[in-house]
Amino acid sequence: MAPANGSVTHLLLGQYLDLGVLRYAVFSVVLACYLLIVGANMAVIMAIVADRRLHAPMYVLLASLLLNELNGSAGLYPFFLLQLLRDVHVVSAPACSLQVFCLYVYVNVQFYSLAAMSYDRYLAICCPLRYSGRMTPRAVALIVALCWLLPVAAIVTMTTLSATLTYCGALIDRLYCDNYSLVKLACGSTLVNNVYGLVYTFVVLLGLTLVIITCYARILRVVFSGLKQRRKAVSTCTPHLISLFNFCLGCFLEIIQSRLDISGAPVWVRMVLSLYVITFQPFFNPLLYGLSLGHVRAACRRLLGGRSAP
Repeated sequence: MAPANGSVTHLLLGQYLDLGVLRYAVFSVVLACYLLIVGANMAVIMAIVADRRLHAPMYVLLASLLLNELNGSAGLYPFFLLQLLRDVHVVSAPACSLQVFCLYVYVNVQFYSLAAMSYDRYLAICCPLRYSGRMTPRAVALIVALCWLLPVAAIVTMTTLSATLTYCGALIDRLYCDNYSLVKLACGSTLVNNVYGLVYTFVVLLGLTLVIITCYARILRVVFSGLKQRRKAVSTCTPHLISLFNFCLGCFLEIIQSRLDISGAPVWVRMVLSLYVITFQPFFNPLLYGLSLGHVRAACRRLLGGRSAP
């Protein structure tokens, strides 16, 4: 896996088990899950696009969130399915960097989108008279663009820095590639990578966390004020909060997997920790929003029933 100069060109994924003939059954189950995720997310996105009544800011942001989940699933499942059929789980360094880019864009766009959705709900509930003036179609388009362009720019920088490293090790104890594992394999100094990661985490991600906390803290203050008409509006926040909690749980599990030595844990535990944030969120969100938001649920029924919205 390494040429004469010692630089590694292919990486070995060490968390796969020897499934034998069971690999085909596992492959079928994983493929079915992937198709279900694509179908569920596409159904909600198409329902929002087809129904003019759902072209409000909240639903546009939701469509962007679900579109990102299709991106995250595409970054994992085809790669995962291919590895399940292989006897030796090897991936080239460029292909590994490409997967890191796709998956990290997914996680970051998800975080940006959840912050944007929390701001949208804050304006709708706490500042209803100013809502239409602030969340104009142009402003929503700008927010969606920033939710995608800023993470892409940040992750391009991160993956470029990682791609310039020389790898002396070849073993990644994961089911897929991640940036932290790649950096740990580097021969030389990774100071620039570490500084960039810390600055981005504390400046951008911490900033988004403060936005989310501030928005929902003010929304809760409105809830406790006892205004019935606003309490009814707050019910739209429930799926956002559940989705946010689930996403944060997945990120926490990913941090445990990446930063702590859990080699003594059962293999299935480590596999769940590896896959949770990238598999459960894209599967869970379209069902959550489709069932919780009445307008989305009705639009999905019309779409599946072949009737267009009036």
